Amino acid sequence: MSHHPEVLWAQRSDKVYLTVALPDAKDVSVKCEPHGLFTFSASGAQGESYSFTLELYGPIAPERCRTKAGLRNILCYVQKAEKGWWKRLLKSEEKPAPYLKVDWHRWCDEDDEESTSDLASDDDTRFVAQDEGSSDEDEGMLYLPDLEKARG
Repeated sequence: MSHHPEVLWAQRSDKVYLTVALPDAKDVSVKCEPHGLFTFSASGAQGESYSFTLELYGPIAPERCRTKAGLRNILCYVQKAEKGWWKRLLKSEEKPAPYLKVDWHRWCDEDDEESTSDLASDDDTRFVAQDEGSSDEDEGMLYLPDLEKARG
């Protein structure tokens, strides 16, 4: 009997991210078919079998799909055949399987896509600025230049 690993998903206008939570996976096999069929299978750390098949909302470009296996999970980058936002991940309008969840760490809304890069979500240091003229009482405080006038 095959088990279903937890699968997180997010999308951009040109691709879908699928993250399969399966630590120490072996014999990972991913198949992408042009009409949108995504098939995954692997063995767990104790040899148990994991697999699932997703009928994606739209067609994909199998030759441009990539998979990267890590120690804790498998990242799958599924390239859409046509650029555009899908209404949902799966073709079926039924409630998705319980192992399929939204990846809020990679999630991006349509109107936010241009201002967000894939790597920026991991780098929160871009929000912190250093005030060169800070006093001892300001150590470790976030510098907000538009509030300097109100503070003075």
